[in-house]
Amino acid sequence: MKPYARAERVSIKIQQAITELLSKKMQDPRIEMATISSVRMSPDLSLAYVYVTVFGDKKRIREALEGFQNSKGFIKKRIAPKLGLRIMPDLRFIHDDSFDEAARLDALIDEAPKGENRDAGDMSDTFDRTSGDPAE
Repeated sequence: MKPYARAERVSIKIQQAITELLSKKMQDPRIEMATISSVRMSPDLSLAYVYVTVFGDKKRIREALEGFQNSKGFIKKRIAPKLGLRIMPDLRFIHDDSFDEAARLDALIDEAPKGENRDAGDMSDTFDRTSGDPAE
């Protein structure tokens, strides 16, 4: 049995091909700071959901997605021979906000009080709610 499903193998090939194309042949300034974070395929391999990470504000993200949308035909034409598929899947570009969300969570964790900064009252609530209270 093969270690990956066919859709996963195709998505990896598409991600590699688009990433290589971005680094070598794309001239659109709207997408120069974009990164392909992942690609997910529909089960029938007719659609490829390309997740794009763009650093910047909402305007920058919108411009990058428009740039990818406008370049979709060029991208498909360039990567199709590398995939070896009978039918090239349609590409849908989606903003991947997981990195933004991770940065937001990191900031929240950094703002949270550290263990040595907490007072004894904070810890007493924890022990009162558990059955293994050392004071019992």
